[in-house]
Amino acid sequence: MDGAPHNGIDICNDDNSDQRPNSPGMEAVAHKYKVLAPPKQSTVKKIKWKLKETFFPDDPFKNFKGQPARKKFLLAVKYFFPILDWLPRYKLSMFKSDLLAGLTVASLAIPQGISYAKLANLPPIIGLYSSFIPPLVYAVLGSSRGLAVGPISIASLIMGGMLSEAVNPYADPALFLQLAFTSTLFAGVFQASLGILRLGFIIDFLSKATLVGFMAGAAVIVSLQQLKGLLGITHFPKKMGVVPVMKAVVRTTNEWSWQTILMGACFLSFLLFTRHLSIKNPKLFWISAGAPLASVIISTLFVFIFNAQDYNIQVIGKLKSGLNGPSLDRLLFDGTYLGVTMETGLVTGIIALTEGVAVGRAFASLNGYHIDGNKEMMAIGLMNIVGSCTSCYVTTGTFSRSAVNHNAGCKTPISNVVMAITVMVTLLLLMPLFAYTPNAVLAAIIISAVIGLIDIQTAYHIYKMDKVDFLVCISGFLGVIFISVQGGLGISVGLSIFRILFQITRPKIAILGNIQGTDIYRNLHQYKEAQRIPGFIILSVEAPINFANTNYLHERIRRWIEEEQTAESKVTNLQYIILDLSSVLTVDTSGIAFFMDLKKTIAKYGLQLVFVNPVGEVMEKLQRANKLHDFYGIDSLFLTISEAVISLSSFIKLSP
Repeated sequence: MDGAPHNGIDICNDDNSDQRPNSPGMEAVAHKYKVLAPPKQSTVKKIKWKLKETFFPDDPFKNFKGQPARKKFLLAVKYFFPILDWLPRYKLSMFKSDLLAGLTVASLAIPQGISYAKLANLPPIIGLYSSFIPPLVYAVLGSSRGLAVGPISIASLIMGGMLSEAVNPYADPALFLQLAFTSTLFAGVFQASLGILRLGFIIDFLSKATLVGFMAGAAVIVSLQQLKGLLGITHFPKKMGVVPVMKAVVRTTNEWSWQTILMGACFLSFLLFTRHLSIKNPKLFWISAGAPLASVIISTLFVFIFNAQDYNIQVIGKLKSGLNGPSLDRLLFDGTYLGVTMETGLVTGIIALTEGVAVGRAFASLNGYHIDGNKEMMAIGLMNIVGSCTSCYVTTGTFSRSAVNHNAGCKTPISNVVMAITVMVTLLLLMPLFAYTPNAVLAAIIISAVIGLIDIQTAYHIYKMDKVDFLVCISGFLGVIFISVQGGLGISVGLSIFRILFQITRPKIAILGNIQGTDIYRNLHQYKEAQRIPGFIILSVEAPINFANTNYLHERIRRWIEEEQTAESKVTNLQYIILDLSSVLTVDTSGIAFFMDLKKTIAKYGLQLVFVNPVGEVMEKLQRANKLHDFYGIDSLFLTISEAVISLSSFIKLSP
């Protein structure tokens, strides 16, 4: 058998060739076109290219090429501090839009900050702290023009739930606060590390189906947790599952307060109405943006004027004034709680990072610019590291605030600065006014905010498009509401990874047929007009071939051969197995061994193996294997299926 040449196989059509290939002393089948190997590259260059595509697919250093050292330094500083890039070009005309946007977002951020802190079992003041320092840090480090920063409901719920399993937030609030700050530090370190090490692709494992199901389940749990405030219940379970929550609601009917229920229902209806109004008419976004603050002001005045706290309506109580104090000395690395703080930081960090990057990319796309995902991870991570040292808990870019920011016409991150200054004024001057704010209204604000996370339309679309993805979606949803938030996330991510592994270990392989009158070959199952070619089995493998799937491919092809030989036409006998490798982008050592074993296996059936259009790395490794083992010849390699069929048809033996 002839060995393969170094740079491919170059032969010409020869209609006089009428002898069976691979027979001793016979001439090789002639081909019209070459099957070329890729240009030779050293192993170092290949590794360098793969590392670049893995960690630097956006080529962040392209602007540095050919620049003098001083210019490179300035570009590097601007890369890490984007504010130095856009601030020199900032115009006073932009400030009007940023000022309006910042004030509008602040009207939403203040009540949300107080509400989400309570959701995390933290003092309400911590929610306002977290809406002051982090936005300032992001304005310096962030690359998104419209991302509005602050606490989010899901991360707040997860942090409150996970830390409550280790420490009772009401029995030992000081220790609980220490754990919250420490978890925030770990979340920031994890987030920043992903950005610095260019490992942003890790969060891609959270598929759309996973996020839709997880967010919907978390929204249900968050809403159920607010029944404590809406009903006026004082004894409520720490567990977040739907079953213990509903049991607590039923068992504590004696604690229900009709005054609280009436107030909560009225303000919840008002908030949902304004949300519906803004969805129907986006120009009225300011109504839903200002509705939470309006609810807080109106309900607070009502309680103050009528002394409603004396009629079973629970209120926040006195809040201290002043800005964030340092909390570096309150970080706790005691071995007793180190595990729970690291785990909480990891889970909340992933959720916060996913939402922040996704929201940033969405609004960047709407405004026609691009953001660097890894740079955003560094910004969000450093923001949380600074936050953990300044009495803040986990923050990120939030969808609700960013939507308001966008609709209000923000131009730059200055809107975050305006929002932070507004929160600062509130912390310094207005905190005593919140003492009479009812918990029922804060609960209504949280429910109205998270209800938008239940995306039924997208879930239905996933169901229509892909039933397996819908299974991942619904599993995440049910896991969250019946097991735990982190349990539901783990189930949906696990199912997604299992699906990927299943696709790798059981790749698609199809039998192809010819569409009459053309040289086109397509899947027989998909194209009814495609017809089998007598004497051939033409197979297309639609995945990389590696150690995980070679056994399956070998057994599947062998079974097809046995089925074909049993049902083969009496006119012709099966003589060739054509393997179309056009869709096989990579192959490992096990894959090459599979080719050689397959050739030996089908030879026992009196058949010949033919390869069609091996690409790139596959062709290169086939050539290397052929030099060592001499397992295929020029008659076993073709550029197209059509050429292979035409060239080999003359050798098909007719059955007697």
